[in-house]
Amino acid sequence: MPLRLLSVTFDAHDPTRLARFWAGLLGREVVEDAGGAFLPGDDTQVGLRFAPGDTAMTRPNRLHLHLTSASDADQQETVATALRLGGGHVDVGQRPEEGHVVLADPEGYEFCVIEAGNNFLAGCGLLGEVACDGTREVGLFWSAALGWPLVWDQDEETAVQSPYGGTKVAWGGPPVAPKVGRNRQRFDLAPAGGDQQAEVDRLVALGATRLETGADGAVVLADPDGNEFSVRRS
Repeated sequence: MPLRLLSVTFDAHDPTRLARFWAGLLGREVVEDAGGAFLPGDDTQVGLRFAPGDTAMTRPNRLHLHLTSASDADQQETVATALRLGGGHVDVGQRPEEGHVVLADPEGYEFCVIEAGNNFLAGCGLLGEVACDGTREVGLFWSAALGWPLVWDQDEETAVQSPYGGTKVAWGGPPVAPKVGRNRQRFDLAPAGGDQQAEVDRLVALGATRLETGADGAVVLADPDGNEFSVRRS
């Protein structure tokens, strides 16, 4: 049975502050839980969790978020809100003629505010995309793992999306930057049917590697590109 994507989790030196930033930007409520500060999603919008972590930021990060815009004024308002909440502009090599605006949140995680009229993210909601560095193989793995249809598969680039629509998760294809240490961002999942071991076995059969079991009982695995993720008990 496919897994439920509970959240994209970010390690943070100050999880509460970072959660408040993203809550203010996305219009969500912060829920404190054992894993840190949680911004619940729904059937169409991916949840975000901010967990305690003191590992130093190592760029490039393997994923970043894309926020959508309904109009040019809406894009400007989102950027202004991000700056007011403690974000800042960051240069990742973007060109002046590109329509999106690249920012960083208070912990330095990059994200993009996409220009209005972007056809790929049309109808995806405010949190339009989780954009990942990764191979086609890992996109196919996550499509099978989550039971989400493959909605893009061209030139080694892939994207999946919940059957209900909403946030896309995409992988940009090669070249993929070398992995340096443990990722500070990861997927947290739960078995839709409650059988953690069966889901772990299924993921290993799909190409994941089992790494460890955490103190909270979550099983940590790595996808075919080596990215860590966890499967919780329920």
